[in-house]
Amino acid sequence: MIVCHCKALSDNDVRSHASQGARTVREVGARCGAGRVCGGCRPAIAEILTERTPGTGQASASQGIVLAASK
Repeated sequence: MIVCHCKALSDNDVRSHASQGARTVREVGARCGAGRVCGGCRPAIAEILTERTPGTGQASASQGIVLAASK
């Protein structure tokens, strides 16, 4: 599925960058440009990143934070 229409990047592209070490929306953007044009894909990127690290809490697309304190 296309996640970033501006850069024509799929969910698999985001997962690939996450598997190579990107842990935040900002880090994904630095690697491939996703989330850096209109920003509409940031919530989807954050959701994909939280799938990669289950049980870590909610991601903040605006702050680029993926790992949140868990209870």
